[in-house]
Amino acid sequence: MSRWSNYGWYKPAPKKPPPERGIRMKKAGTTWWGQRWIEALENVLRGDSARLARGRTYARAGRTHDLVVKGGKVTAKVTGSRATPYKITIELTELSAPAWKKAIDGLAKKAQFSAELLAGQMPQTIDEVFVEAGVSLFPKQRADLKTSCSCPDWGDPCKHVAATHYVLGEALDRDPFLLFELRGRTKDQVLDALRAARGGVGETAAKKAGKSKATSDDATIDIPTVKLGKVKAGEYDKPREPLPTLHFSFDEPVTHGALLRQLGAPTAWEGDASPADVLAPLVRAAAETARRIAMAEPSDAGESAPPPTSTRGRAARKAAAKRRGAE
Repeated sequence: MSRWSNYGWYKPAPKKPPPERGIRMKKAGTTWWGQRWIEALENVLRGDSARLARGRTYARAGRTHDLVVKGGKVTAKVTGSRATPYKITIELTELSAPAWKKAIDGLAKKAQFSAELLAGQMPQTIDEVFVEAGVSLFPKQRADLKTSCSCPDWGDPCKHVAATHYVLGEALDRDPFLLFELRGRTKDQVLDALRAARGGVGETAAKKAGKSKATSDDATIDIPTVKLGKVKAGEYDKPREPLPTLHFSFDEPVTHGALLRQLGAPTAWEGDASPADVLAPLVRAAAETARRIAMAEPSDAGESAPPPTSTRGRAARKAAAKRRGAE
């Protein structure tokens, strides 16, 4: 197919096939933060819908490769019709140190936010904390995005930059902490600062309550023990004194599936949903069943839980039965 230019009709060069290492975008925006990134991008660049559409086509075809996110800068290469791939750079304005401090202090005041972040999740209203600090995690205007491409297209963004934006959105779905990286802080830097700020919050609360923090030398723990004695043959496995009563409770975690999310998806995982989304309900159900067995509670069907098999478990069950009888 020929095309017309100011210099007459010409036949465009055939496009090179996507490289084997190309990143084929399946579906960007499967998480709320990934969707928020795509929406922010399309809102900021809403005047270039045609280029964005061509960028999505390039992203799905796997023409973007060598994607690197480091220190607020995104670099990538996009294979087009030329022999040499085009070089892409996307930069977001890094947040200042005072802005980061305000945001971290705000996050530290919310236990739910801290728990979700430490579990590898991105709290859905996290940007409200950054807005209160006078900034935002997501781009709000064109000035927040600085892009460049080695292609001859004068448009901003060109389709190569747009393709990189969409591939980056899918990368954010897998790793929400890239948002922090884009704003100038690594995951470890944010979590370390959050832990330090949470410690400060705890000390402040203790001082307000008129409590002093006990040192390790002053702290004592009363642990029930069983006295040792002579052991006769055939009686080594029998307790010589009544076992101490164990009192324990199970607190429901603030966020479920934390370990699964920290482990992430295996290399061969191809599902749209993450392993945590698939397995977390099963793990949660198994944990609840284990808790009912340990506490000798009836199941949802009204049947008694199976008795624990260990000696200590039977003792715990008897103690629980006595407490129910006393009530």
